[in-house]
Amino acid sequence: MISITDLTVAFGGTVLLNNISLHISEKDRIGLTGRNGAGKSTLLKLIVGEQHPTEGKVMVPQNLTIGYLPQVMQHHKGRTVMEETMTVFADFFALHRRVDEISAELATREDYDSKEYSKLIVELNTINDRLAMAESESPEVAAKKTLRGLGFRDTELGRATETFSQGWNMRIELAKILLRKPDVLLLDEPTNHLDIESIQWLEDYLQTFSGSMVLISHDRRFLDNTTNRTVEIMLGRIHDYKVPYSKYLVLREERIAQQKAAYENQQRTIEKTEEFIERFRYKPTKSNQVQSRIKALERMERIELEVEDKSALSVKFPPAPRSGDVAFKVTDASISYPDAPQKIILSGANIEIKRGEKVAFVGRNGEGKTTMMKTLMGALTPIKGSATVGYNVKIGYYAQNQEDVLDRNDTVYGTLDKIAVGDIRMKLRDILGAFLFRGEDIDKKVAVLSGGERARLNMARLMLEPYNLLALDEPTNHMDIRSKDILKQALMKYDGTMIVVSHDRDFLTGLVDKIYEFGDGRVREHLGGVDDFLRRKKIENFEALERKTPGQAGSDEPVKCDSGHTRPGDSCHTRPAGSPRSTASWGALDRVSSSQQDREARREMARLKNRFSNLEKAIAEIEGKMAEIEKVLAAPGENDDIMDLTRAYLEHKRELDIKMEEWASLAEKLEQ
Repeated sequence: MISITDLTVAFGGTVLLNNISLHISEKDRIGLTGRNGAGKSTLLKLIVGEQHPTEGKVMVPQNLTIGYLPQVMQHHKGRTVMEETMTVFADFFALHRRVDEISAELATREDYDSKEYSKLIVELNTINDRLAMAESESPEVAAKKTLRGLGFRDTELGRATETFSQGWNMRIELAKILLRKPDVLLLDEPTNHLDIESIQWLEDYLQTFSGSMVLISHDRRFLDNTTNRTVEIMLGRIHDYKVPYSKYLVLREERIAQQKAAYENQQRTIEKTEEFIERFRYKPTKSNQVQSRIKALERMERIELEVEDKSALSVKFPPAPRSGDVAFKVTDASISYPDAPQKIILSGANIEIKRGEKVAFVGRNGEGKTTMMKTLMGALTPIKGSATVGYNVKIGYYAQNQEDVLDRNDTVYGTLDKIAVGDIRMKLRDILGAFLFRGEDIDKKVAVLSGGERARLNMARLMLEPYNLLALDEPTNHMDIRSKDILKQALMKYDGTMIVVSHDRDFLTGLVDKIYEFGDGRVREHLGGVDDFLRRKKIENFEALERKTPGQAGSDEPVKCDSGHTRPGDSCHTRPAGSPRSTASWGALDRVSSSQQDREARREMARLKNRFSNLEKAIAEIEGKMAEIEKVLAAPGENDDIMDLTRAYLEHKRELDIKMEEWASLAEKLEQ
């Protein structure tokens, strides 16, 4: 279908893509990978014709339809969400109008044997065939289904598009692309502005998509579940693997190892051959052998060892100063924005985050996660209840929107220099180097930085002083997979408190030990990590969280009946007019309520036992690690770093104390 041949792209003196060739066939589902700035987005722009190559060709069949979602786009204004989405069916409605026109004309004509009449009949049949193929469901139904899948509620479909954020407008554009049902999808980081529920819906959709796809994403699981081929762009060249992302990583390591081994073997052969030639070059008796080996060297196809792109973040957060036992506490808080005090974002919220805990805020976009972060930072104050930051807590804040904290007119170096104080100013170049800003990069204006570069610069700001609470709002947006992995490892070693808002399940797995779920204006606490949370919900993804409504099984919000009675978990039933509700009826309801309470108690007990078992395993694992370090400290070797070992031991000890405290609390509850 799409062929890229001998393509080169150069900007000034820099070659971004160097003589690459690629063929995209029907049913191909390609994950395009590589570090930020490698040329992934450029390749998509070349396919759709937004950019042109310096050399080479991009061949796209004339009748091929392409749905392209760029990272940054212009959004339309002046229509509602539904109206804007329905514009995608303009051609569909035009065909219906043409059917009406032809039908009206045929009704008035009597020249049944004429060529013009036959031509109208053929056109009418052709259009009806096209409509029959397209009308598996009505456009309105398809549009609503797609918008709901991408996170819109029915009550939001009538709102003007300009009242939504850039991320929500991106969802409208994505919905339009999917509804067109193109032959090829080109999606540039479609999950950046989606919450977990919407990502899962999009993943399910793409798994059943019948066309070809080229996908850029930094979500490892999303790539694994939606692609069957991985194309890596590294240092201007491409490497094509016919497997999903995780298998590509294994094959890539094997390929590099095999290439390195073959290169080293060939170099040894060349070295021995050249040594023989030099040794016997001037001996007449060996002249034939010397000439033979010279010709062999000339014929030899030299193996070139690929230069591997090893640029990566080098992140290590400063040690966290000690704070009070409770880092952040919210009690019965109701929160709204000053410009719309009547709209309550969160009601009756209760949160308690203790020193050293690593906590995630999850839930649908717009449910209050960022609102709670702003409350933590003091930008919002509850209109009811309280939100208190603990004693001696110093907060390092990573904003979701980089524009909130970065000056577009400042340089990379100036951004840090403006806020750095004391001795740390002597280390600014080292800090920027750790975040891949080297050489002339530090003099770039913020305005010209890519999304990934801005994310790294904002993260570098957190290294300027030791914080004991990191508040990270979508920190992995725009970060490539390698950078995300390194950041995750650094956060796992961080010895302070952490609150992270993220929709990246792979990033959260193993990183957090408590989750606060935001939904329907409320906040619910869940002990354990992401996988524990999903198992307790008995779902493999987060989509069911939004589908539960008051009165459904699993909902803990009371239902208000017409009689005025409020009974948790009950449904409201109608009864014949004038028929009294008997004592026996109330007794039956009480038994139902009691039975439900018993089930809830059993579920809670099962949850506690599951968490207790997980804690015991975690404690045993930590104690094992501490025992290994103790052995080394008892008899350290020459290469053992005593300071690093001691620091690691203390980190394990701090983690063990937290786990033991929770274990003891749970043990007490289970004994009651």
